[in-house]
Amino acid sequence: MTALLQVQGLTKRYLGLTAVDDVSFEVEAGGVVGLIGPNGSGKSTIIDCVSGFQPADAGRFGLEGRELGGLPAHRIARAGLTRTFQTVRAYDELTLLDNLRVATQETDGVGWIRALCRDGKLRRAEAAADVRGRDLLATVGLAEYADAPAGILSYGQRKLVAIAAAMMARPRLVLLDEPVAGVNPTMIRRIERVIRKLNAEGVTLVIVEHNVDFVMSLCRRVIVLDAGRKIAEGPPGVIRGDPRVLAAYLGQAGAAELGPHGR
Repeated sequence: MTALLQVQGLTKRYLGLTAVDDVSFEVEAGGVVGLIGPNGSGKSTIIDCVSGFQPADAGRFGLEGRELGGLPAHRIARAGLTRTFQTVRAYDELTLLDNLRVATQETDGVGWIRALCRDGKLRRAEAAADVRGRDLLATVGLAEYADAPAGILSYGQRKLVAIAAAMMARPRLVLLDEPVAGVNPTMIRRIERVIRKLNAEGVTLVIVEHNVDFVMSLCRRVIVLDAGRKIAEGPPGVIRGDPRVLAAYLGQAGAAELGPHGR
């Protein structure tokens, strides 16, 4: 498979603490890749660096051969890589559709001068955002709430809106940071169906998640981190029985998460 995302030697330090230590991996186009590990293993820090929300101290990363290191988050999004966050962000007083309009403003290329003048390009961008937003709300099963305020949504529904927002820029690759954290089993299955649908439509995804069973059921390849370093990489069946992975999770009394094949 062709590598869509390439990460080489990524390193991030905080006041002498190395949160990510010389991590390298690739994500193939069309894939669904899991990024797992115990608390403090560096998963979210990698996502923050690759999406432009934190500067890396060393290493390189790029999308389809285009170097992205050092670019701000909005330019990385324009290049085709977007993300969600552990903490769901929504404007409760705005409608769901308005929330998605906000999400697309930094990637529509309109600029503030056209926004002030409200010229033809702005009107076309707004119309396109409306169509795109309604389509995505249908994809995540929230079309009936398009004109309702986001404040009425459950936590799980907000997770779905966050995925829709990340899709507004028509990205090639989406980084999902804890997409099912704090949601009930019914919503987990619903989010799983949405992810499968997006992937079937050609979107490449990287999933950072503590719910190991969720990752194992969705991902064709899983990368495991511990103490900032990559300790294992491979298909779910191999990862479940890898002694290095078991040792990392046993250190947190968490090996049971890996299921019966990991015991």
